[in-house]
Amino acid sequence: MRWVVIEDLGEFLGVAGTFLHSRPVLHTVPLTVTETLRVRGPQAYGAEAPVFGVLEGGGAVRGAWFRTPPYRLTLTPLAVAEAEEGAMLEALAEQLAGLGHALPGMSAEQATAGAFAEAWQRRTGAKAELRQRQQLYRLGELTPPSPMPQGRARVAGARDRELLVRWHEEFAEAVGNVAAGDAESWADARIRSGGVVLWETPDGAPVSMAGTHPMVAGQVRVAPVYTPAGFRGQGYAGAATVAASRGALAAGAEDVLLFTDLANSTSNGLYRRVGYRGVAEFEVYDFLG
Repeated sequence: MRWVVIEDLGEFLGVAGTFLHSRPVLHTVPLTVTETLRVRGPQAYGAEAPVFGVLEGGGAVRGAWFRTPPYRLTLTPLAVAEAEEGAMLEALAEQLAGLGHALPGMSAEQATAGAFAEAWQRRTGAKAELRQRQQLYRLGELTPPSPMPQGRARVAGARDRELLVRWHEEFAEAVGNVAAGDAESWADARIRSGGVVLWETPDGAPVSMAGTHPMVAGQVRVAPVYTPAGFRGQGYAGAATVAASRGALAAGAEDVLLFTDLANSTSNGLYRRVGYRGVAEFEVYDFLG
């Protein structure tokens, strides 16, 4: 088995597409990111071009990774025997370090993330610091909150552009997501695709939003969900999430997914109450020094 670096998105999708589609739930992030790059172009996440890679063995792809600005590594679980996984992650760390690829951090499913973080630390001397533990959820039976808050859901349109830009920036700052990309481009893309649901009060004031990524491989991922501080605690986020989830199901999604920060008991409780069930835990690491 060997790791192969690929710099062209089309080539990467040609090589890794079948592998990524084979487990669309666990591969939701590379699927949605590469779809965004395909539709919006290589600068969708920043000025520098993304880089990709695959683990090849036995005539098949066994794993995949990508890096978009600011070049955190996103890595899939590896389809290899447990006894081989450690060696393959060591080989990836050695290859990336040898190519001079500085990594500010990485994210992956829990076991893969921890093993690679240790390998990178041994290879480079950088300190691997756990930044966040995440839960990947999949929607089971959609269960609207009871009672629902007063108001209604509507799809965001061109008149909401300024609001979406501002809320996207506030959300990215709140969660420390330096890789969130350009807020204006995000807003324009979501308005074109109908990919943001707003919850508004009876007087028509927007108070919460739930975005969705475009469907790919039969799955839709809900993100971001954001309620400004002054409107929290009134059920608006749950109502917006239910509306966005219902829209994804109506569009034909086989799986509706979302990630949470496991340290946030409020959001985790909310998503479980409306029907989401845990699938896997992921970890995000910072590499320091």
